[in-house]
Amino acid sequence: MTTVRAAHRICPLCESTCGLLVDIDDRRISRITPNPRDVFSAGHSCAKGLGLGALESDPDRVRTPLLRTASGEFRTATWDEAFAEIGRRLPEYVSGAPGSCAIYHGNPGAHHLDTTFYLGELIAALGTRNIYSPASVDTWPKNLAHILLYGTGLGLSLPDIDRTDHLLILGSNPVVSNGSTITAPGMAERLRRLRARGGTLVVVDPVRTDTAALADLHVPIRPGTDALFLFGVLSVLAAERAVRPERIPEQVDGLPEVLDLAREFSPEDVGPACGVEPELIRRVARGFAAADSAVAHSRMGSCMQEFGTLANWLVEVLTIVTGNLDRPGGAMFALPPGGGPNTWPISTARPMLGRWWSRVRGLPEAMGELPAVCLAEEILTPGPGRTRALITVAGNPARSLPNTAHVEEALRALEFMVSVDCYVNETTRHADVILPPPPLATRGHHDVTLAHFQVRNVARYTPPLVDLAEGELAEWQILLRLAALAKGETGRTTAELDDEVAVVAARRAAKLAGVAPDRAYASTAGRRGPQRLLDLRLRSGPYGDRFGEEPGGLTLALLEAHPDGIDYGPLRPRLPEVLRTPGGRIDLVPEMIVADIPRLRASLVRPVPELLLINRRQRRGMNSWLHNALPQPDDGQCALLMNPGDAAGHRLVDGDRVLVTSPVTSVTAELRLDDALRPGVVSMPHGWGHRGPGLRTTRSAAAPGADYNALVDDTAALEPLTAAPIFNGVPVTVTRCREEDPR
Repeated sequence: MTTVRAAHRICPLCESTCGLLVDIDDRRISRITPNPRDVFSAGHSCAKGLGLGALESDPDRVRTPLLRTASGEFRTATWDEAFAEIGRRLPEYVSGAPGSCAIYHGNPGAHHLDTTFYLGELIAALGTRNIYSPASVDTWPKNLAHILLYGTGLGLSLPDIDRTDHLLILGSNPVVSNGSTITAPGMAERLRRLRARGGTLVVVDPVRTDTAALADLHVPIRPGTDALFLFGVLSVLAAERAVRPERIPEQVDGLPEVLDLAREFSPEDVGPACGVEPELIRRVARGFAAADSAVAHSRMGSCMQEFGTLANWLVEVLTIVTGNLDRPGGAMFALPPGGGPNTWPISTARPMLGRWWSRVRGLPEAMGELPAVCLAEEILTPGPGRTRALITVAGNPARSLPNTAHVEEALRALEFMVSVDCYVNETTRHADVILPPPPLATRGHHDVTLAHFQVRNVARYTPPLVDLAEGELAEWQILLRLAALAKGETGRTTAELDDEVAVVAARRAAKLAGVAPDRAYASTAGRRGPQRLLDLRLRSGPYGDRFGEEPGGLTLALLEAHPDGIDYGPLRPRLPEVLRTPGGRIDLVPEMIVADIPRLRASLVRPVPELLLINRRQRRGMNSWLHNALPQPDDGQCALLMNPGDAAGHRLVDGDRVLVTSPVTSVTAELRLDDALRPGVVSMPHGWGHRGPGLRTTRSAAAPGADYNALVDDTAALEPLTAAPIFNGVPVTVTRCREEDPR
C-alpha cells in the first residue's frame, strides 16, 4: 500500500514565492494546494505553482546526461562520461585564452539556492568577464536608476502596497504576472484591499490590462513615453508647488534642480507625444500629491523601452519629492533575512557599473555582467578574445534574447558548449554536453535574492521534498564539478570543493557577526551544500543569532521548526543606513541622467509610427521555460492583438493570418481584435517560436507560436545608458499573409 506524505513547499517559479502544501506519493507529486497558514502568501497560489507537479513529471525532461555524437545526434551518457568529455575539452578555453568561454545563466537560477551560492565558483574558475543573463534585457534600467540614487542595484525601493493610500503603476500587469521586482503574493487581492480601504489605484499602460480593469483610473499611454509622462506629472507638482519638502529625508540633495528640469516638460508639451490629454496628466499629478501616502511602481514596460533608465529614475523622483520615501505607505526597503548589498557594511569600492566593457562594441558592464545583446557578436566577430565556448545554466538565449536568428547563428558557430538544463530546447540543441539538474522537489528553498523585494519582512524555508535518486546529482554538485574541470582539477571530490566554499563563507559570516571564523564554521557542522551556506547567511543576517551571541535569533534550524515561516513585521524606515552611495546621500540629479535628458526632449517632435508592438504577460508562462510543461490554453495564446479600428484601417479581420514586420525581420501570427488596446498598438507575448530541428519539447513544438524576439533589434535599437534592447514600442507593419509568406 502506497503512503502519501504531506509536506510544505515554497513555490520557486516566480517572484511571488507562494507557500504550498504538497502531497508526495513515493517520489511523485500527486496534489498541490495553497498553504493557508503561510505567513506571507496566506493561501494564495497561481496556476504556475499549482502546476509544479506537471513540470516535475514532464516526459520531455532530460534526466540523464546527453553527449553529442560525431553524427550530430545526442546519446545518453553516464555522469562520468559527460564530465570526462568536459574535462578533455573545456580547459582549452580557460587556460589558453581566459575569457574565451562565456556563461549565460537564466531566470530560474535566480530562484534557487544552488545557483545563488555556487554559480560564482564556476564564473571564477572560468576567469571570464563574458557573463550574461536576462537581467540586461528586462531589468537593468531599473537597477541603474537605483544604483545612481541609492547605491545598489539589488536593494530596490518597494511600494508599501499594504499601507499606501495611492498606488501608481506603470508598465506592469501584476494581476497576471504576480509582480516583478516586488515579492507580494496575491497581488490582485492586495490591490482590491487597497481600494476597499478607500485608497486609489492608477494604472498607466497602453492596454486595459487585468490590473487596469481593477483601477480607479486607467491612462492609456503611447508605448515608450513613460519618461515624458512622468516629467509631465512632475512639472505639475513644480508649477503648483505640490512637493512636500518637510517630509523629504534629510539625505536628499537636488530638489530645486530636478524641479527646474521638470518645468521644461509641461502637460501641454508632453501630452501629444504620450497620447494623453494634458488635463489627465494634471489629474494624475494632483491625486498623487494630495494623498496622505503615495507610491509609484514600474516594471517591464518601463524597463524595456527607449528611455527606460529615465522612466525608472522619475518613478523614484516622484515618490521622493512628494515626501513618500522611507515612510509607511510610500517606498520602503526590505530587510532580507540572509543579508545582502543593502545590509552589509558600506563599501568604498566603485559602483557595480562600467568596470569593464565588451570587446566588440565597448558596451558597459553592470552588476558583474555584460549586456546580453553582446553574446552573439562576441562569438561571431573574429579577433583576439573571441568567445569560442559557452556554458548555459537554466537559460534559453535563443528565445530570450532579441534577434533570435542572430543568436542561433552564433550558437552554431561555437566550438564547444555545455548546458545545465532539463530540456533540449532552442538553445541546448546546439550543446555538446547537456547536464540535467534534478527535480525541484530535491532542493530546499529560501529566496535569498527575492527577499530583497519582499513587501513584508518575513523569513521562510522549506526543505527538500525527496532525496536525490540514484543517477541524480544536485545542481550545486554539478556546478562545483564544472568549476574544478575548468581549472583542470580532475581528482577533486565534490565534498572537498564544498568545504573550501564553506570556509570562505564562514569567514565572511564571522566578520559580519563579530565572532571567530572557526566558531561560525563549526556551528554548521552536519550540514552540506546550500543548506550550510544558507545557515551561515541567516545566522549572520539582520535577524540572526550571531552564532550564539543572540539567543533566539534566526537560524536555519529555527526556520525548519516553523514551516509556515516567521513574520518580522511590516517594512520599517531604513534611511540613512540603507544607502550605499558616495557620502551616504541621495542625489536627485545624477550627471548620467541629466546628460540623457536632451535625447528625451528631442523625442517630442519625432513622428509617431503607425503601429507600435508591445509585449504581454501570460498567466501560465515564465519567459520560455514553462511553455512545454505548462502550456497556455490553445486559444490564440500567441496571437497578435490589435484594436478593431486599426484592423479596419488595414482591411484586416479577426482570425486573419498576418505578417508582422519590424526593421529586423518578419514573423507570422494569427490576428485577434481587442478593444483593450489603445489605437496604434499591437501586442504579442515573447519567448515563443518553438520550431526547428532537434527539439525535444513535444508540447511547445506542436504549438510553436510567433517569435516576438526575432523582431527586436540587438544592434542599433538599444537604451543607450544600459544597452538594454528595446522590446516595447517596436515599429511594425501588419499585412495579411500571402500564400508564399513563411509560416
